[in-house]
Amino acid sequence: MTNNSIKIFLLIIVSGNFLYCNGQEKSEQIQTGTDNLAIGKVVTELDTQIWKIFQDSKGNYWFGSNGNGIYYLAETGLKLFTTIDRLVNNTIRGIQEDRTGNIYIETPEGISKFDGKQFTTLKVTKSSFNQWKLNPADLWFGYNANDVYRYDGDSLFELKLPRKDLKTAFGIEPGGVPFKGLNNTPYAVFGVNKDKDGNIWFGTATAGSFRYDGNSFIWFGEKELSTLPDGRVPGVRSMIQDKNGYFWLSNFYSKYKINPALPNGYEKLKAVDLPIEITKDKILYFNAGIADEAGNLWMTTYGGGVWKYDGKKLTNLEVKKGAENVLLVSIYQDNNGTIWLGTDNDGVYKQNGAIFEKYIPER
Repeated sequence: MTNNSIKIFLLIIVSGNFLYCNGQEKSEQIQTGTDNLAIGKVVTELDTQIWKIFQDSKGNYWFGSNGNGIYYLAETGLKLFTTIDRLVNNTIRGIQEDRTGNIYIETPEGISKFDGKQFTTLKVTKSSFNQWKLNPADLWFGYNANDVYRYDGDSLFELKLPRKDLKTAFGIEPGGVPFKGLNNTPYAVFGVNKDKDGNIWFGTATAGSFRYDGNSFIWFGEKELSTLPDGRVPGVRSMIQDKNGYFWLSNFYSKYKINPALPNGYEKLKAVDLPIEITKDKILYFNAGIADEAGNLWMTTYGGGVWKYDGKKLTNLEVKKGAENVLLVSIYQDNNGTIWLGTDNDGVYKQNGAIFEKYIPER
């Protein structure tokens, strides 16, 4: 694979893979079910491009497509919601749930709230001062924002990350990535995750990564987190924490641990030994990741399969459609611990023991 082809498909994937908060709150109060909704279209199959997967607190599944709306799977069957049903846009970039069971759907044109009966669009609150706070129930969004949105249940605040001397840190003045629904600056947020302690992490296009603890920021301004020497822009799209407390920021090269005793607030180590037999012709940046209940890390790459790190060893599991590589976009673990994969060319895959199989909804 040439550097140009690598650059092309990495840019394709970063254009749409904006991870939302893994530490989202579970519902405490059940809303009206959607089984008898008047809106939506009954369908029998999923789109081939499913970029987001989510299971709500009632056990229903949501599958966000790349341009054809969002699918809702309940015991009564499969439905498709689109702009016809007042969804703000048909291109889905994130799905979350608040404590009262409302579903929030992130798109390039804004955020739709589904209350169990209908969709409404959240309005952005413009403020003369930055409303940076960190409350457990807050929801965070990266798409369509100046940098990032914080939603406290009443207001959607548009916030700006701290500006840094990027040229000094990286040796160049990095640019942004001009995609629809994304501001064309280095600080455009590619991913949002919460760690085990409730701190919020933001991955950007080319400005590295930020950790916010409710009072202050730690900035990870490492060269592998910005524009690479060959011109690639992998972006920081997923920030996950391993069982030893280290954070993996969208790549297999380095891992980081918070250390307030150090001037920059963290230490950096080599992530893992990378044997040539498993890394040859592979992209060593992942676009989505999770930590399972046992502390294993699972990470997906666009055409490079699923990677698993058990704390000692990194292994690769290919996911194929015949002889063709399945182009993996997202990874999600449901309420039962089952892992799902969203793809760019073959719908949805579901974990079955040690393998992943194509998922086809029952009719």
